[in-house]
Amino acid sequence: MEVGRPALGHYPASMSNHAGAGENPLAGKTVLLGVCGGIAAYKAVEVCRRLTDAGARVLPVLTRGATRFVAPLTFSALAAEPARVSLFPRLGASGATAGTGSSDPAGTGSSDPAGTGSTEPVPHIALARRADLVVVAPATARLLGSYAAGISSDLLTATLLATRAPVLVCPAMHTEMWEHPAVQDNVALLRRRGVEVLEPDEGRLAGGDVGKGRLPAPEAIVVGAAALMGRAQRAAPARPAGELAGVRAVVSAGGTREPIDPVRYIGNRSSGQQGYAIAAELLARGAQVTLVSAAAMEPPPGADVVEVETAAEMADAVLGAAASAGVVVMAAAVADYRPASVLEEKWKKSAAPVSVALVPTIDILAELGAHRRPGQVLVGFAAETARELAELGRRKLEAKGADLVVANEVGRPGTGFGSQYSRAVIVSRERTVDLGLVDKRALASRLADAIEAVLAASAAKTANEAHTAEEGGCAAGT
Repeated sequence: MEVGRPALGHYPASMSNHAGAGENPLAGKTVLLGVCGGIAAYKAVEVCRRLTDAGARVLPVLTRGATRFVAPLTFSALAAEPARVSLFPRLGASGATAGTGSSDPAGTGSSDPAGTGSTEPVPHIALARRADLVVVAPATARLLGSYAAGISSDLLTATLLATRAPVLVCPAMHTEMWEHPAVQDNVALLRRRGVEVLEPDEGRLAGGDVGKGRLPAPEAIVVGAAALMGRAQRAAPARPAGELAGVRAVVSAGGTREPIDPVRYIGNRSSGQQGYAIAAELLARGAQVTLVSAAAMEPPPGADVVEVETAAEMADAVLGAAASAGVVVMAAAVADYRPASVLEEKWKKSAAPVSVALVPTIDILAELGAHRRPGQVLVGFAAETARELAELGRRKLEAKGADLVVANEVGRPGTGFGSQYSRAVIVSRERTVDLGLVDKRALASRLADAIEAVLAASAAKTANEAHTAEEGGCAAGT
């Protein structure tokens, strides 16, 4: 079906800021923006900016042809992540991934113009699963033909074939091409398969021609994307109320920073992505989430955010919020040590060696385990460089008094801090589940399943004890 054309210049006020998902369907959503090789590709830059302004997390994917019109670096600067161009990282003469100092013809600003590196073993599948919505603007005749025929000739078409997200394509080409029976047949076929098509406008085209084939204005594309996302959300089956519905949850995220002086600090490489993914998943399951964050990221809509910087600030915030919470997830990478004293002025550089005296910070997870109230579910994280994840996770579970521990591998390229992936195990008192290399959103979903299982077991135990006590009372009264 064709997307109804919004009146240009009437951009919804609710989409001009990061409003809640109820007002703005794009807020907090992951939108994959596909850009094909045509003169209209320059408009995709504005589409990217407007999607970001609407609160979406934009993943740009450019075809090789698109890079001849616009630089991937432009999209990387405007979007949530670096633009991707190829299914494969560029290889050097030796067959290894090209290193720093090599040429960058695509203009990505990286030694890997593919934008995939080693962080995504199967990039098109990872992108397809992450996307809540796919927008292709401009969509060329070649893209429409490949998509309709099921030909995965590049990263964009492979992702389109793999995704289950709603798709909006915005064709742009000369009038003669748009009116060609082959193009019209491909468009009709895509529509029958559920793809939405934003018809091209009439107006000036490349080469001075005038006719139908002009890419619609960026604001029209974004409004069309929001309308499609809103319909998809309304059509999605409601998640059955689970154990997390209405539960108060506290999630910590990011790496703390312990100041040395007004300029320098001791920190770690945590990005906060995993904690934010967990917060989003718990919110989707009906929990009321307080996100205690040391990360500079856009929070999921609906979360009550408390921003902190140091381990002491995080301890105050988490322990305070945990007093009334049914679930606490310590996903943050909290510094184990802090400087014994903080200089009031910047430490001046000198040729002499220097040392910084460090003292331990508060063990927040241990404090939570020692003082948690009955029925509260406590989840810890263990970032490990050793391979014995299950053993190390179980040690932490027993030492801290937690119900669940996620032990994840860090320190290797493509997993852990700063990556979209984690190699992880979930350890409970009864068993260990090896997740292998998994997307952080998928890990969040698996962890939420485990939390719901603990909540259900706790509820069943409480009901059993109440029933037993009731039976005992009846027996005593006879």
